[in-house]
Amino acid sequence: MLSTLAILGPMSLCAAPKALYPVVLDGRWGFVSISGELVINPQFERAEVFAEGLAAVRLGKWGYVDVSGKVLINPQFDKADVFSDGLAAVKLGGGPGLFNSFGGRYGYINPEGKYVVNPQFDDAGTFAGGLAAVKLGGRWGFIDKTGKFVINPQFDDAAVFSEGLAAVKMADRFGYTDTAGKTVINPQFERAQPFSEGLAGIRTSGRWGFVDKTGQTTINPQFNEVGSFVKGLAPARQGKRWGYIDTTGKFVINPQFDEAASFSEGVAQVRQSGRWGFVDQSGKFLINPQFDEAMSFADGLARVKLGGRTGYINATGKFIWNPAK
Repeated sequence: MLSTLAILGPMSLCAAPKALYPVVLDGRWGFVSISGELVINPQFERAEVFAEGLAAVRLGKWGYVDVSGKVLINPQFDKADVFSDGLAAVKLGGGPGLFNSFGGRYGYINPEGKYVVNPQFDDAGTFAGGLAAVKLGGRWGFIDKTGKFVINPQFDDAAVFSEGLAAVKMADRFGYTDTAGKTVINPQFERAQPFSEGLAGIRTSGRWGFVDKTGQTTINPQFNEVGSFVKGLAPARQGKRWGYIDTTGKFVINPQFDEAASFSEGVAQVRQSGRWGFVDQSGKFLINPQFDEAMSFADGLARVKLGGRTGYINATGKFIWNPAK
């Protein structure tokens, strides 16, 4: 869902679990600890990250396991999202695959696997700040944890709330609404990102800049692409190269990378000469470019791909889980 709004940099990843990390071995998924110890044996067709003590796993259908590997919610769903604010969006019907994504209905379950909001929506997002974006009858609105519409379905698209505002689309233009449904920034942008550190990336006339929560332009649209600000720095592309700008729009790390993501845990993954590595906030490589793919560090580890195999590295670049299929 929300593909037009999910612009968080060239590569991004939801926060990884604090205790366990999903890995694949011989075509089956399990979980390892931060030290690389196999804690839950590979047995699942697919496994996602832990959130709020539970992780979605697939065994024919999707269900959830706890950190001991015990199945707490039996596999029964065609899709299953991460838990957030105590609820998870799940889908019944339509199938789990890319080509079966249409059809079916979304609802929300609690950690006991009981429906809090019955399946009724065409699409559904994660809860944040007590609200979730849902699609009904071709329009997006926002519900509370009881399933009641707080903001009636009226938008062509809608993103998750971030820092009290959510990007929404009306009549082919994006603006922002608050949690009461009041339009805070009128729809006027070609694209819009979530707020981060008080700023949001917006695109007008084919160029990206940033606005504050009043809609005031703080960085004039001038970039080809941008990512989110983290600790005062945001990735930005000028021409064919990515660098990092500060909140004034000035490049503090000159454009030199083929791709670049937002910072996480003090480092950011960047691609140079076809390989991914990690730089610090001065632009210095801490882990040299060597990976086919790389995701953000979360809780001390980053998922990387090398030679078609997936593994995890720590902050020194050492593999704690060697790449495996």
